[in-house]
Amino acid sequence: MKKVLVTGISGFVGQHCAAELLKKGYAVKGSVRSLSRAAEVVNGIKNEIDPKDNLEFCELDLMKDAGWNEAMEGCDYVLHVASPFVIKAPKDENELIKPAVEGTLRALKAAKKAGVKRVVLTSSIVAMTGGKEGVIKINQDSWTDVNGKNVTAYFKSKTLAEKSAWDFIKNQTGDSKLELVVVNPGPIYGPTLTGNLDAEAMEFFKKLIIGKVPMLPKAYTVMSDVRDIAAIHVAALENEKANGKRFIVTSENPYAMQAIAQILKSNGYDKVSTTLAPNFLLKFMANFNSEMKGMLPFVGNTIEADVSNTMATFNWKPIPFEKTVLDTAKSVETVLKK
Repeated sequence: MKKVLVTGISGFVGQHCAAELLKKGYAVKGSVRSLSRAAEVVNGIKNEIDPKDNLEFCELDLMKDAGWNEAMEGCDYVLHVASPFVIKAPKDENELIKPAVEGTLRALKAAKKAGVKRVVLTSSIVAMTGGKEGVIKINQDSWTDVNGKNVTAYFKSKTLAEKSAWDFIKNQTGDSKLELVVVNPGPIYGPTLTGNLDAEAMEFFKKLIIGKVPMLPKAYTVMSDVRDIAAIHVAALENEKANGKRFIVTSENPYAMQAIAQILKSNGYDKVSTTLAPNFLLKFMANFNSEMKGMLPFVGNTIEADVSNTMATFNWKPIPFEKTVLDTAKSVETVLKK
């Protein structure tokens, strides 16, 4: 049985990746910052599949060298999912950039040393869209201009981490070459396995449902379902055509935040507001609110993505957007009722 190290297994995407790996017959080693999170992850995964004896845990920190070499021992592949994620702008951008870049390089160096065949890295479409305005069309060759207008710390962290990964792969020496595949999702929604609503997307849905989002930004973007993200991560491990490529895993069409609210409203979520916030108001509020400042790169823009290469390579079709929205809401509602 082939073994896969999943970094950040306690996160929203990491949990789903682990469940998908177990369903596909892989053994999983999951990294957490503290082993106290292990029970929560196991219980969440059991909602999807009984891991039996095929799930183990280790402690890793993106900012520390300790444990990385040991974590890779016996692993055939790595899903490097762990990365700091916060929409709101931090006071010091290096709070996000440093762990993202250094953590990625720690994972790649240790994987190379251990003789791992391939690493699948979780990046983001924010590594492709930043520094542009209006209708932003992206494909696998698109990159964010880290010096561009409204490029936040989060955009920089994802862009610089992914670029550092490609540079590492390009400049590696030795006979056995580590392979790399990168997955670029948009904003990620979908059901939570563990009931943890800490992920930004889950927090947003929670606020929407209970009526704590009075106005929505005028922004259109392609969006992602966590189940699609997990499926492509796992499919990318052994697909020969995937090596050395970036894959956008999002809806085929862009949607507005307002569209999410309208779907919820028409399905009985009465407290949801569908009111649009004027762009000038959001831009003004960004001067005082770090969360609003983090949203600025999306406000007034439309992000379109070409997912044809992902669909062809993996024989994949995105989960319908309405299903993603309703499954997310149902999952959040279940947690709120507990």
